[in-house]
Amino acid sequence: MTTAADGTAEPAVRVRFLGDFELTVNGAPVQRWRAGKARGLFQYLVVHRGQMLTRDRLYASLWPGADAAAGSSLKVAAHALRRVLDAHPDHPGDSGIRLVYRDFGYVLHITGLWSDLDRFQELVHTGLRAAAAGDAPLARTRLRAAIGLYGGEFLRGESADWVVEQREYLRALALRALGVLRADAEAREEFVELIEICKRTLEIDRHHEETYRALMAAHGRRGELACVRRWYELCARRMRDELGVAPGHETQRLLATLIPAVARASAPVSAATGAPPATVRALRPAARRTGAPAWSPDVRTTVPARPVRRARPDNRAAAALARAADQATA
Repeated sequence: MTTAADGTAEPAVRVRFLGDFELTVNGAPVQRWRAGKARGLFQYLVVHRGQMLTRDRLYASLWPGADAAAGSSLKVAAHALRRVLDAHPDHPGDSGIRLVYRDFGYVLHITGLWSDLDRFQELVHTGLRAAAAGDAPLARTRLRAAIGLYGGEFLRGESADWVVEQREYLRALALRALGVLRADAEAREEFVELIEICKRTLEIDRHHEETYRALMAAHGRRGELACVRRWYELCARRMRDELGVAPGHETQRLLATLIPAVARASAPVSAATGAPPATVRALRPAARRTGAPAWSPDVRTTVPARPVRRARPDNRAAAALARAADQATA
C-alpha cells in the first residue's frame, strides 16, 4: 500500500491501543470479530508479538481459572482470528499477518505494523534520554509528540489483569514525560504552556499533588492569590473525598507561604476540641521563649507524657442502691 503523494509504503496494519481500540488492515477497519475472545487474543499477541506464548500463559492471561488442558476456547479464538485477519500460517493474506502454532503455544508475526503503543514508548524514551543529556529542544519535541499520541488509557474499558498492568506502566510513562515538560516550561517561564501541561496531567491523574503545587506557585508568582486558593481547595477536596486523606505537608506549607492568612482561615476545625487538625497546626509557628530557636516546619516538638492516674473504684453508688433495696423489702 503506497501513498499517492510520495509513493512511500504505508503500514498494512495499524493498531491503536491508547483510548478506544482500533485495528485497520489495508485501510479497512476491522469491526466484527467471529469469537468473543478473538479480539482479546489478538491484542495480547500484538503486545507480545514475535514471542512464542505457551497455552498455559495464554489461558492464565485471557481465561484465568480455566483448565488449559481440557478447554478448547483458545483453539476457537485462534481459528476465528485467522479467518477475520486472513492470518493463515502458510499463506497469509495481503496484510502479512501470520498466526503460527508452534510446539505448545502460538506466535504472531506482522510485517509492516504501526502501533501507537510502540511509537508512544519510543518517543518517551528518546525524549527522556535527550533531557538527561541536556538537549532540551529535542526532549521537548519528542515528549510533546508522545503526549499527543496518548489519547487515553491503554485499552479503555478492559479490566483483565494483564491490561491493568500495562495500563499503569504506560500511565506512569505519560506522567514522567509531562513532569519533564512541566519543569521545562517553568524554567522558560512559559505560563500558558505550563497551565496546559498541568491540565493534561490532571486529566491522567486528578490527585497529582506536584501538579497542584506547580499551579499554585505559578499563580503566586503572578500575584493571583485567589487562583492559588482555588487550586489548593480543589486539591484538598479531591484528596479528602476520593482518597480519604489531607494534602501533604509540602502542599500545605506552600499555601501558608503564599497566603498565610488564607491558610489559617481555611483550616478545618475539629468538632471535639475546636482546634484545627494537627496537619494544619504544624504549619503555624509555636510560641517560644526568649532565646529559643526559630520555628521550623521540619522540627517536631516532643511533649513529655503525663503519668496516667488509675481511678479508684467508687463503691458509694452500689452501697446506696443496696440500702434502698433493703428498705423496700422491710
